[in-house]
Amino acid sequence: MDKFNLQAGFGRVTINPHMGIDIVGYYKERKAEGILDNLEVNILAVKKAEKRVLFVAIDLCHLSKEVFDRIKIEISNKTGVDINAIFVHTTHTHTGPGNELGKVDEDRDAIKMVDDYMEMVIKSSVDGAIFALADLKPAKMGYGVGQAPKIAFIRRFRMKDGSVKTNPGVNNPDIVEPIGQVDERVSVVRFDREGGKTLVLVNFADHPDTVGGNLISGDWPTLTRHFVEKAIDNTECIVFNGAQGDVNHVNVHPQGGDFNDMFNDFDGCSRGYGHARHMARVITGGVLQVYDKVKYIDVDDIKYEQRYVDIASNKATKEQLELAHKYNDLHLQGKDNEIPFKAMELTTVVAEAARMVRLENGPDAFPMLFSAVSLGGVALFGIPGEPFNWVGREIKKTDGYELVIPCCLVNGAEGYFPTKDAYEEGGYEARSSSFKAGVAEKIVDTAKVILTDLIKA
Repeated sequence: MDKFNLQAGFGRVTINPHMGIDIVGYYKERKAEGILDNLEVNILAVKKAEKRVLFVAIDLCHLSKEVFDRIKIEISNKTGVDINAIFVHTTHTHTGPGNELGKVDEDRDAIKMVDDYMEMVIKSSVDGAIFALADLKPAKMGYGVGQAPKIAFIRRFRMKDGSVKTNPGVNNPDIVEPIGQVDERVSVVRFDREGGKTLVLVNFADHPDTVGGNLISGDWPTLTRHFVEKAIDNTECIVFNGAQGDVNHVNVHPQGGDFNDMFNDFDGCSRGYGHARHMARVITGGVLQVYDKVKYIDVDDIKYEQRYVDIASNKATKEQLELAHKYNDLHLQGKDNEIPFKAMELTTVVAEAARMVRLENGPDAFPMLFSAVSLGGVALFGIPGEPFNWVGREIKKTDGYELVIPCCLVNGAEGYFPTKDAYEEGGYEARSSSFKAGVAEKIVDTAKVILTDLIKA
């Protein structure tokens, strides 16, 4: 193996907002009141011969399609990197600012604050890309897979009455069992560089909804970066979230000290900044398990593709729309107390109503952009939304690669991608999803086709 057979570089820019900006992630208003840790754009650049690819990770919950596209276009225009080789991901922190242009809101000052912030995020992403490309140095690449046990949990449960609930509450006596299997693997890709810091890419699947409150934080992805860089000298770390649509941090049956540094929040979920710190330490432990023993591989070529696939929309019936409009109007008027549900059930009903109203006049299908990059035997596959954990586990089985890394919220943020069974069972994710049953299975098939095509290219 050629010891340094490619080049790698790294860029980082802080993107903290002004106070008073909207924080997203819940169906309730929150305004930023302080900062727990810095939000950042982190960018990994990889080059082989004349091919360059940029992996961009942004500490935000999601971005509108317009902003994703503008980031790619402006980076491509400034750097000359092929737009199809720009892999933009949001880590999905629920303690980050509002991040959609053109938000419908009567508060024009709030809209301007969000729009101005988005312009800063776009420009910062371009700066980060320029920094990463300027930092390119000869490198070799290795990979390993560690474990981060007992910090990610399936959040959908079968209840004693036969129903299925998302986040039914800690120590709820009506819980029978979780529905699904969690993936505790920590995928690690390491780039050793001549004359530069070692770059570490980390992938783990879990909702960064751990902190709560009105203080800005990148949640466990940000803290993981910090801990990896503190634990291993001369490293810079970038984190990509995985297939986390039905997974979060809530252990509904805590024992011993499991509930340390946590509180029961408004929606029945347990949260706490100290727990985000705990999660980051466990994930960092997964990195340390394999860091010194990665398998180095030749990267004979860089390949990439972005491909649109039509996904059918989950439109409501006429009978469902009347009640949906009622609940949606009450929510928009700030009258959630008049909707006959509480905690996570209220969130589910409100989200479902919003979905039905939003899709009342179409479209019948959505063109969804899927993104893939292969670095020799390692591939990253980007999904433009929040797939169930099963999706990630199935994509990891794709033949022809030594390691496949599924990433959520890449080049799009189109909502939840539940498995077919979830639509029959119910729960927040399926009831709020914009897509018809079968979407998760179609994503797995699409991933395998695109990744296989890359091998043949």
